[in-house]
Amino acid sequence: MTDEQHNASRKHVLVVDDTPDNLAVLGGLLMPHYNVRVANSGAWALTSANTEPRPDIILLDIMMPEMDGYEVLKQLKANPETRDIPVVFITAMDAPEDEARGLALGAMDYITKPISPAIVLARVRAQLDLKAARDILRDHNAWLESEIQRRIHQFEKIQNVTIRALASLAEAKDNETGNHILRTQNYVNALAIELAGLPQYADKLTPEAIAMMTKAAPLHDIGKVGIPDAILNKPGKHDPEEWEIMKTHAQLGADAIWRAIRDEEDIESVRFLHVAMEIAGNHHEKWDGSGYPNGLSGEQIPLSARLMALADVFDALISKRVYKPAYPLETARAIILENRGKHFDPQVVDAFEQCIDTFQAIAASHADAEMAI
Repeated sequence: MTDEQHNASRKHVLVVDDTPDNLAVLGGLLMPHYNVRVANSGAWALTSANTEPRPDIILLDIMMPEMDGYEVLKQLKANPETRDIPVVFITAMDAPEDEARGLALGAMDYITKPISPAIVLARVRAQLDLKAARDILRDHNAWLESEIQRRIHQFEKIQNVTIRALASLAEAKDNETGNHILRTQNYVNALAIELAGLPQYADKLTPEAIAMMTKAAPLHDIGKVGIPDAILNKPGKHDPEEWEIMKTHAQLGADAIWRAIRDEEDIESVRFLHVAMEIAGNHHEKWDGSGYPNGLSGEQIPLSARLMALADVFDALISKRVYKPAYPLETARAIILENRGKHFDPQVVDAFEQCIDTFQAIAASHADAEMAI
């Protein structure tokens, strides 16, 4: 190792004292072992502590004019850049209350003058060893946190892809596209964010709740997998018997999700699937009680399903189906408004009105070939 490399690897010690003789004594003691710089005032000590390379340890006198050591320590601890630098008081103040005050302010050690060279070197070495151990632990914890976040992100990506894949099975069976999933998912998110601004929804539509509803939305029609193709894709109007079979897809979807989660002990890990079950089972319920499968009305219908109901109908209106053409945006908007308080929750319709431009932008960014956007 060259002299330059050796010096670069040595720890940095800042010695603070207003007496030149004390600086000379401590500097001479420490220089054979460390890179030493000195400061003869509290103000200069703070400047030096904030100068690169930052000191690994500070030896600080207490009795200094203008700014004493206690004040220097307070300011060091108040600064995020210097608060973790260990400070050792070296002072002639040897009363127990002086030592207690220094330690209470955050000093790591307290050495009284006149100094013993062996004690100073041993205490400095011990504090530097402790700091090195703390730094290793901090860096390891930071790495662990980073790794945990990376794996959570990776898990969420896999989870989202799996949800989309499952939802696409139902959409493909219904001759719809994956873009329908993306559009309705984003509509639900936009409605939830808009409603979250109202005081009565602040507790219900937290960022976490909105994220779960958004994640769960693609599974709204998963029950269509259980509907015979001849009924699902019939180009004309269903007869009464076919319609009754068609309506079962809501309960089929809720039941399928329930079977997947009913034995799961870690509720938190599948909480969004409970929301998905709410949406799948209830997004065809209507505010006035005329929907299916259970004829729920008003706030008996879960909020997530009330959002999905409007999102799903709006997207169906502006999209071509085997039984209808795509309607222009204004026609779809008028139908939604007409059904305020009938099919749809009035406040959800009001939120839709407030973010109609967002709906149009979502439809345009995920448009299919035959859409009226």
